[in-house]
Amino acid sequence: MVKRQRLINTFIELIKINSPSFREREISEFIAQQLKSCSFDVLLQDYGQSLNIIARKEGVDKGAPTLILNAHMDTVEDTEKIEFAISDGRIRSIGPTVLGSDDKSGIAQIIEALRVIQETGAAHGTIEVVLTSAEEKGLVGVKNLDFSLLQGRHALVLDSSGPVGNLIVGAPTHITYTMTVTGKAAHAGIEPERGINSIRVASEIVTNIADGRIDDSTTANIGIISGGSATNIVPPKTTLKGEVRSHNSEKLRILKGEIFNQAELIAKKYSALLNIQENIEYESFSIKEGDSFLGLICEAYRNCGITPQLCITGGGSDANIFNKRGIKAINLSNGMQAVHSSEEFILIEDLLRGTEIVIAAIKKMPGAVL
Repeated sequence: MVKRQRLINTFIELIKINSPSFREREISEFIAQQLKSCSFDVLLQDYGQSLNIIARKEGVDKGAPTLILNAHMDTVEDTEKIEFAISDGRIRSIGPTVLGSDDKSGIAQIIEALRVIQETGAAHGTIEVVLTSAEEKGLVGVKNLDFSLLQGRHALVLDSSGPVGNLIVGAPTHITYTMTVTGKAAHAGIEPERGINSIRVASEIVTNIADGRIDDSTTANIGIISGGSATNIVPPKTTLKGEVRSHNSEKLRILKGEIFNQAELIAKKYSALLNIQENIEYESFSIKEGDSFLGLICEAYRNCGITPQLCITGGGSDANIFNKRGIKAINLSNGMQAVHSSEEFILIEDLLRGTEIVIAAIKKMPGAVL
């Protein structure tokens, strides 16, 4: 019952609206109107930096579990001058910007699924739609979401790249850190021996700490290094920004400790000062294969003729925060590909199939025991 052209048109309307992180007001108002037309009560939750959408439609089947449908409204970069084409069964970027299918494909699939449910009069439990902002800037929107407004305890997050069929059932804890190396300034041409070169100290730290893939579940990276002001000044301060991720909390604790201890030893060797600040961006989750909600969603896939593939990822999404807050959330691949690049595209067939999965999942909730 999915209306192919209507779905495509909705997706096109969405990608034409420029909505980089923290500038989601226009797209939120457009989406709110679409949800209201599907008989949803809609709240725009303003949290200062931006806003989230929380919408609810009471279930026809009052005893069915509530299902939360989630996607994010922001794009990783500005798409003001977006150029796109529809050809060879795909919608693709042909300009210098991203397409924005991350995550407007998810939004389009949710809207079309809700239209079909309303038009067909299908039985359903209560549906809550949560569309967040600034996901691309560290899950800012969902971290500011008013969870007290939600009654659902099961969620589908439509925010994973790749062909439709992958279900993300595990994601890591992600910790970022900033190391500030403080040396001592001096004139580089007259008395360099009086200085402590913070860039040299920082460089030795970078070359001596763990980096890249540590094991199957753990990674580390230094992504930013900055310091110095002139070639004739021994640089007094340099900053390193890095991260560690792991699905295993003990491995993460050990790796972080090794990195920080090694950095402190190197700084001490040069009589430099070292300050380390860390932040937990999000915590890991894992949904076991025998879980009842996962089983229900896998059955919805099979009903659509798609074999579900259970996957773990090294990245994070709103699903991490939902799971941390006691809402079991599975992140679904919804067809977007080559995301965060000017080569981004989505197959129209995947746009359709992703919508069918959402419809099937909604229909599975009446009678479900979760």
